[in-house]
Amino acid sequence: VSTMNAKTSSEGEEGASGMRNETLGESGRLGEAKRGQVIRVAYVIAALDLTFLFMQMGVIPYLAKSLGLDSVGFGYLQTIFGVLQLVGGYIFGRFADQFGARAALILSCASESVFFLLMSLSTSIPLLFLSRLPAVFMHGIPGAQKVITDMTTPSQRAGALGKLGLCFGVGIIAGSVLGGVLSTKLGIYAPTYVGLVGSLINVLIAMVWIPSQTKPESDHHVTENSDLFSIREILRLMKFPGVMEVFIVKVFAGFPIGLFMIMFSIISMDFFGLEAVESGYLMSYFGVLQMVVQGLVVGKLASHCTEMTLLRLSVFVFAGVGLGMALMRTVWHYCIIAVPLVFAFSMLATITDSILTKAVPASDTGAMLGICASVQPLTRTVGPTIGGVLYKQFGVSSFGYLQLMVNLGLFVYLLKSKIAVGEMKSQ
Repeated sequence: VSTMNAKTSSEGEEGASGMRNETLGESGRLGEAKRGQVIRVAYVIAALDLTFLFMQMGVIPYLAKSLGLDSVGFGYLQTIFGVLQLVGGYIFGRFADQFGARAALILSCASESVFFLLMSLSTSIPLLFLSRLPAVFMHGIPGAQKVITDMTTPSQRAGALGKLGLCFGVGIIAGSVLGGVLSTKLGIYAPTYVGLVGSLINVLIAMVWIPSQTKPESDHHVTENSDLFSIREILRLMKFPGVMEVFIVKVFAGFPIGLFMIMFSIISMDFFGLEAVESGYLMSYFGVLQMVVQGLVVGKLASHCTEMTLLRLSVFVFAGVGLGMALMRTVWHYCIIAVPLVFAFSMLATITDSILTKAVPASDTGAMLGICASVQPLTRTVGPTIGGVLYKQFGVSSFGYLQLMVNLGLFVYLLKSKIAVGEMKSQ
């Protein structure tokens, strides 16, 4: 009887455990191996997404020129793309929170398909401008980040997010090479056809391999304000402990180097005297550095140091990079500076994303990632004007001095202020 009671009790516990697992939602039932598989699929989607984007980035200047668009018009084209990405980042994040990471990834990949379809049909300047419209929902990296944040524990998050940098490196190298080869061998529109087919494949991958629900059901709740774009919701997220402070550091620490990168195509020609092929090699070098740093360095440091320590370290290294940029004179100097630059840039992006997503409720991680994703489009929107003035009036060294001063100020701020970043539980 005792044995039967024990067996019944054991079966009851197993049944209760099974019921608890059922209430956790699909991600609670996936298991460690399955979650790892889903995360790897998210990496694949992100790598393909970035490859297609870098393919079109290399082709779009030549396509625009062939249609008769001058440099001023091309600037407008890039600004429109940046504004759409800026506005769409937060909307995309809110969409991911309300409908799930799978739906958000499918939306991003489908929008990219429409983007490439319109590009392939762009035989006039108005059509080329029209092709930018789907960019409002093209957020493959935030979509992949949403999957990863839902499928990892807080302690695993920084390392898992850091590995997305490998995807970025693959995208830079493969996209730059493929864009050049395809457009040279098969014509200027060839990369857009490949991007169209590839983004449709990404849609199928997301539909088949990403589960419909990637976080526990207990984490889902309907917010009082269900609008996809709400200033009130943005302000609510910024009021959580430490969020505003860390977000400010995220925006300003990388802003000067963002201005430099926007002007890099001009700087590489005028200041470094590089040809187009040599600029391509330099971009590939950046891609390799990105892969090495994100794949081998960021994750290991994240497992041994606190996130606030790494945040201070990235800002301090950024300040040193600013000094180096102010003093550089040749492209070889820049290749040396690129090593700490890529480290600081990768560390800042990964650690701030990790801190900010853990500081808000699990049901708001998509919105937070969307806000974070808007930082780069913001720089691309205002950067050409500010960067152009700095370069014309004060030269390349001005970017370095600005980087140095801004990050020294931020480093002192991080040392003196005690930023209390809370870790929100599921709500």
